[in-house]
Order: sequence, then structure tokens, then C-alpha cells
Amino acid sequence: MKYLVTGGAGYVGSVVAAHLVEAGHEVTVLDDLSTGFRAAVPDGAAFVEGRIQDAARFLDASYDGVLHFAAFSQVGESVAKPEKYWENNVGGTMALLAAMRGAGVRRLVFSSTAATYGEPVSTPITETDPTAPTSPYGASKLAVDHMISGEAAAHGLSAVSLRYFNVAGAYGRYGERHDPESHLVPLVLQVALGRRASISVYGDDYPTPDGTCVRDYIHVADLAEAHLLAMDAMANGTVAEGEHLICNLGNGSGFTVREVVETVRKVTGHPVPEVVAGRRPGDPAVLVASAATAQERLGWLPSRADLAGIVADAWAFAQARETGAGE
Repeated sequence: MKYLVTGGAGYVGSVVAAHLVEAGHEVTVLDDLSTGFRAAVPDGAAFVEGRIQDAARFLDASYDGVLHFAAFSQVGESVAKPEKYWENNVGGTMALLAAMRGAGVRRLVFSSTAATYGEPVSTPITETDPTAPTSPYGASKLAVDHMISGEAAAHGLSAVSLRYFNVAGAYGRYGERHDPESHLVPLVLQVALGRRASISVYGDDYPTPDGTCVRDYIHVADLAEAHLLAMDAMANGTVAEGEHLICNLGNGSGFTVREVVETVRKVTGHPVPEVVAGRRPGDPAVLVASAATAQERLGWLPSRADLAGIVADAWAFAQARETGAGE
């Protein structure tokens, strides 16, 4: 099969692109490198430097599908610069859908997010729970999900939106290298590496086992496998023409912030000082996903749910980057 991976030089996109290449598919990565890295494009994948809107220049009927990761994803930045998120995440996807329609490419996997749900009304979160995003980032992703549903109904697109919770870990030379970094695991690893003095714990008085927030962590390689299964489901008709399937991806259980910090201490053998800060507005006590739909419709089950294993893979990647071996 031949696939276009937009945003394939970023964290999740590069891991998915690597899995596609390893599975024997022909892959083209489209990325403007504004947040991605040329070194993260897998060997064996073609690379086009450009924005999402540039897909129309080369997308044609020879492509069997598109996997779409090209989005800005910083919640705080989206509050300060909402126009940036509407223009890229929504406007860019609208242009991509038009390019797909014009080329007759009728399969799409979309990298969506748990941020579409906002404050959870129940735990674990299911796809039928209300969507009420609390940031322009989450709102832009939800808008795209609505856009895809309309495209599927009107024009026969087959589509799967995968709503991630907390992605972590690494896959060989592919891992997190965000700038600025906002995710807990790489931030705690920066403390272990001596690049940060301490890790901030935002609130230790939540109604959880140790007072810190609980989050559902998923290994990035498990996440990648879900994308390949989603493409397979469209190819074999499990996801029908004109259908837009939405699936949550998570482990179904969570870990507290302090459990993550303690796991980093054990895996790395380094001290990780904590500084307790006040709660951040809008931080729910528990965010855990039900992945029952992904299991039922895609046959997906995470096989790397052990937190120590997730941290160990991320640590190996962080150390390689520190020595220059991962570049």
C-alpha cells in the first residue's frame, strides 16, 4: 500500500511512519519541520517539506490512504494564539480533505485527542461521553472530527479518528523532542539528566491514592500499531465506505504523577527532586480512557502497558540524544 503521512517528522507521526515502512508499505512524509525534525523521518520514506495545504501538489490516485498528524498541539499556546490553531489545524485539514477528494483518495486516519472531551463526566471516558473542549487546541481537533464526519457522509470517505490520552515512551531512534516540552515523562527525565533542577507537581490534594493527578499512559509503539490496524480495517471493509469511526486509545488504567516520578527514579537510578505547586486550573483529578471500541472494531490491545517499560524506552532515547547518538 502507498500512504501519505502528514506531520511524519513529529513524535507520533515518525513512529507511525516507521511502522508503516517496516510493514512494507510505500510512505511519503509531508512536514514543514516547524515542530518536526528531518532526522525523525524514517529511512525508506520519501520526504516532502511543506505544509498540509501542499498535499494537493502531489497527492494522486496512486495513494491508498492518508494518516494525518500535522497539527499544532500546545494547549497554552492555543489560548494565547487561537488563530494559529484554527488556521493550521482546521484550515489545513479542510485543504487536505479537498486534495483527497480531488485525487480520489478515500481513506483517512486522523490523530485526534482526549482534549476534545474537556472535563470528564465519568471514568473511564468513552466515545459517547460529551465533548466540551476547554482550549482552542481541543476545539480545533473536535472541529476537524465534525468536518471528517460530514466528508464521510457526503463523499464516501472512510475514516478513523483516534483520540489519544497521554502518549509516552520511544521506538528506537524515534521519541519525544518537543521544544518547549510539556509532557510529564520527558520533563522528569530531564531532571534525571541534570537539565532541570526539579519537577513541579501541580497539586497534591486531589482525591487520588497519593493526592496527585491520575493519567492514562500509552506507549507510542502501541499507538502506532492502532493506526496500522485502522488502515487495515478500512481496507478490509470493517470500517465501511462513508463511515467515520472514533476510538479512544488508552490503557484503561492510570498512574499518578508521583508514581511516574518514582518510576523514573527506579529506572534511571537518579534522584528526582519534587516541588509541589498549586493546582493548575482545569486539571481533572483522573483522566482514564476506555479503549473497548478500539478493541472491538480494530482488534487493538496495548501490549506495552507497564509503566517501567514505557519509561525505560523513553530514557534510552533521552540518553542517546544527550550523547548525540539519537540525532
